[in-house]
Amino acid sequence: MRNRPLLRTSYNQELALLDTTSKKVAVGILLAVGVALPWLVEDQLLQLIGLACVTAIGAIGLNIVTGYAGQVSLGHAFFLAIGAYTAAAIAGDPDARTIGFGVREILIWLPAAGVVAALAGVLVAPLATRLRGLYLAIVTLGLVFIGGHVINEWSSLTGGPGIGRQPPAPTLLGYDLNTGDAFLTRDQKLYLLMLVLLVIAALAARNLARSRVGRAFTAIRDRDIAAGVMGVNLARYKTIAFGVSSFYAGCAGALLYVGIGYFDPTTFNLLLSVQYIAMILIGGAGTVSGAVLGAFLITLLPRLIREVPSFLPFISNSPAESPNAYQLETVLYGVLIIVFLIFEPRGLFGIWIRLRNYWKAWPFSY
Repeated sequence: MRNRPLLRTSYNQELALLDTTSKKVAVGILLAVGVALPWLVEDQLLQLIGLACVTAIGAIGLNIVTGYAGQVSLGHAFFLAIGAYTAAAIAGDPDARTIGFGVREILIWLPAAGVVAALAGVLVAPLATRLRGLYLAIVTLGLVFIGGHVINEWSSLTGGPGIGRQPPAPTLLGYDLNTGDAFLTRDQKLYLLMLVLLVIAALAARNLARSRVGRAFTAIRDRDIAAGVMGVNLARYKTIAFGVSSFYAGCAGALLYVGIGYFDPTTFNLLLSVQYIAMILIGGAGTVSGAVLGAFLITLLPRLIREVPSFLPFISNSPAESPNAYQLETVLYGVLIIVFLIFEPRGLFGIWIRLRNYWKAWPFSY
């Protein structure tokens, strides 16, 4: 067994979370680098990486319903908005101009944001039992426009377009995470919080995929009619998929703008949903690792594009000039989706599989 790590002699070995020594070592190294990162990079970059961790939580949620269960959803921004405003209302200042109850404890407002979003997902789920494919995508797209209208008009909750409101300020068991102290800066605290939450979310999603529920999701994705004939309760498992996905989205929405410190209704638009679709398509649909890779790439992409004008003088950083880095960023989303769908449908995770298999087979090509 020591020299044949891929030999499986039981079903439990086949479903093991980390089934080889190399995976255990790789995960250990990644966790060590992640924990050490606050003391290796500046706070500005650390804030961006923390944002990528939160974005990855939302991408994992979309990957559950789209990548694993095969239900195409273009309404992810709607569930992100529900989570964001639920958390902001619970933790908001009661004396402010917007709705707030002053409960800053993250162990209260973060699960609450996920639960409220999950309830909304369960309400939408019956549509998934009647529709599929393009029709389901169009219906979920309508949620973005309906939600956008509601939050634009509900100014007592959202603050209104162009004005907005502050996101929740986290406190963990009385320890203030929103301000720095003698040991850690604010950005270091928030990054470590978001890293821990990402690890928890990824482990939960991976275990869900290995469970009976996850196998039912895969059966529905591959062929829902055959899954129904085999005894899989389509309505039940599609509802679970939407509920769990929406819970992840609600938690991600609650944390998405904590580091930035401000958000308004216009941020939860169609482009945000497209970005999340791009994350799982570029990273690799149906894999937790792919969702995380895609989220980090899409989140860090604007930072990389801002450096382009120094190499390409005809690209400007000013929004008033054309072509500029902002236009290039929007174009790249579409280009990356097209390129990966044509040349590598499995995304970045598929590229990693190719490299890993090549390394295992080297120097032989077969």
